[in-house]
Amino acid sequence: MILQSLAGLPAFVVYFCTALVAVVAYLFVYTRVTPHDEFALIRANDPAAAIALGLSLLGFVLPVVSAIAHSANVVDCLIWSAIALIVQIAVYYIVKIPVPNLSARIAAGELAAAIWLGLSSLAAGALNAACMIY
Repeated sequence: MILQSLAGLPAFVVYFCTALVAVVAYLFVYTRVTPHDEFALIRANDPAAAIALGLSLLGFVLPVVSAIAHSANVVDCLIWSAIALIVQIAVYYIVKIPVPNLSARIAAGELAAAIWLGLSSLAAGALNAACMIY
């Protein structure tokens, strides 16, 4: 009975590790695209940077969850995860349009800018996840 319950463990490990690789790749790329150094700001106790990055990470992870649930295989999951990354980068540039000094404001600890970016990223991620259901 226990072995039967653990029959899905290999698939779980493969998809969980794939998701972790996708998250690390996302954080690496996203933090290189933005002019402010999110991790340095977070280490300096800047809540704006933590809010913006944390919500953008959620906006990325939602489509990854959808990709895991609906993909045909791991390669398919990675392709859709890459698409989710591209969407999040695009969102960053789109939300800068009405707030051109967005990164400077986040680096200065301004919560309104961080919440705007973070919730926009989360909204785009939710839409992205819903569109991946085929």
